[in-house]
Amino acid sequence: MVRHSGWRIGIRREDKNIWERRAPLIPSHVHDLIRREGLEIMVQPSQIRVFTNQEYENVGAILSDDLSSCPIIIGIKEIPVRLLEHQKVYAFFSHTTKGQHHNRPMLKTLIQNKCTLIDYEKITDDQGRRLVFFGTQAGQAGMIDGFWVYGQKIKLAREIETPFLKIRQACHYGSLVEAKETLRRVGQEIYQYGLPESEVPFICGFLGYGHVSQGAQEIFDLLPTEEIQPEKLAAFYKDRSWSAHRVYKVIFKEEHLVEPLKPSAEFDLQDYYQYPHKYRSRFDAYLPYLTMIINCVYWSPEYPRFVTRENLRSLWEKDKNPRLQAIVDISCDIEGSIEITNRVTTPDNPVYTYQPLTGEYRDGFQPEGITVLAIDNLPAEIPLESSVFFSLALKPFIPALARADYSVPFDKLALPPPLKRAVILHRGEFTPAYRYMEKFIQNITS
Repeated sequence: MVRHSGWRIGIRREDKNIWERRAPLIPSHVHDLIRREGLEIMVQPSQIRVFTNQEYENVGAILSDDLSSCPIIIGIKEIPVRLLEHQKVYAFFSHTTKGQHHNRPMLKTLIQNKCTLIDYEKITDDQGRRLVFFGTQAGQAGMIDGFWVYGQKIKLAREIETPFLKIRQACHYGSLVEAKETLRRVGQEIYQYGLPESEVPFICGFLGYGHVSQGAQEIFDLLPTEEIQPEKLAAFYKDRSWSAHRVYKVIFKEEHLVEPLKPSAEFDLQDYYQYPHKYRSRFDAYLPYLTMIINCVYWSPEYPRFVTRENLRSLWEKDKNPRLQAIVDISCDIEGSIEITNRVTTPDNPVYTYQPLTGEYRDGFQPEGITVLAIDNLPAEIPLESSVFFSLALKPFIPALARADYSVPFDKLALPPPLKRAVILHRGEFTPAYRYMEKFIQNITS
């Protein structure tokens, strides 16, 4: 197919931090888009991207630091305000739809520059299911990191060495395959020799059951695993029917996390989604039995928090050395479903520790308190697998994205419905589904 000069897409280099090595499109998919779809693709060179500059050049991409000639620019993470150009079409994870404060200046600048913003998070099917995501990889990396966190924390807090000390942080493995091999060996060690008596039973609570949770459970299940139903957790613990040669998981769904405020009312899932203010958290009842929490729940401010500062203070008042030692907050909502998540972390500074009795935070691992890992770009810790998975999902939308005429009004914009649902801004104006976001940019100076 002959290239059309207007069908040019730029792939920007990621610059959020030195760990962000992912790419939205992998070289083999770039090759297909150039050869089969007639697109012209420019790629900003990067020294840290998991795929080399030469790999992109070899498939026909044009390497260029300057993407100003590209009407459409795609990336993964947020773009610094200073780099946003006038009247461009941008596609990336903007993290703006919940009013995130740190990205409001970026949103304001996109509006001032009359840009079109497409957010991958909002590319959905007719049932509202996300089609382009990193959720599975976030769960996988988060669970690997969770085992690492637990091993480090218990060694410091209790001076006990567990098999988990053999697990490294996900970013320090060459591939997910290598990490999984380590996990299998650790699982075999637990199966043969068991865990130290003080760490039994090892019970991990998974909040949520979607793609993130499934990815985390995939890693967890590499160990000798047994599942406990939430309603049986207390009895299981009190009966002492556990084994040192197993690890246990509990998957919490909405009906386990919240209950109606009205005593006579029964839990109804659709009612909860529609009227979350009618419900309160009931998760505190499970906290005494859990060793670690993996938070995989989508949350927004109108919903109850599941782990609050008050919950943890109460737990620590009853037991000076409670079982709960670590929380891996994959969702990373600041003061959200896990209220003590007060900031996000990075792979090179991944944890902080919260003291429930005083409300104080300290960086890194501490012998007392609960350690929190809240890395907001966990899939970047397994960049190869994450990029391949994401590119497979994104590639089918690229031809339509490239060929659309963005000069027309939004109602005339010819994009496939899943992609059109993801258009937050069109030529600097909020599209109908996102007009509620206008309040987020009031009084913002950019």
